[in-house]
Amino acid sequence: MAGAGELTIRPATAADEADVVARWRSSDLVASYNDPSVDFHFARSGASSVVLVAVSGSRAICGSVMVGHDGHRGWLYYLAADPGLRGRGIGRALVRAAEDWLRARGVPKVQLMVRPTNTQVMGFYETLGYEETPRVVMARWLDSGT
Repeated sequence: MAGAGELTIRPATAADEADVVARWRSSDLVASYNDPSVDFHFARSGASSVVLVAVSGSRAICGSVMVGHDGHRGWLYYLAADPGLRGRGIGRALVRAAEDWLRARGVPKVQLMVRPTNTQVMGFYETLGYEETPRVVMARWLDSGT
């Protein structure tokens, strides 16, 4: 199968949705309160976000990442590589492609959030130069009625 040297990274198309969402689910990235199909469509519909897919030489999607920005900070979401191909540089290539996408838009900083229970991925991000930044994240759910 593919290693990072055999990858093409490109923006996802509508036809990629089922494969991408299945990868996000199989990588345990979907929270009960998120609809990954809605996230996929939302990211693809805006000028400040994209879903990138890694395609192997056989043209099969073997990884993906969603990237977006607010003009100042970029954010990475849903980074997922085929579990059977982990350790071959797919995640690293996707992160670099997402960073390049942000750089091309003049975004000076990239961030991501990791659930505290997902400790296995923290070491991966550290090898790419990411570091823990203590912050308090506050949130409020927006519903259509208020």
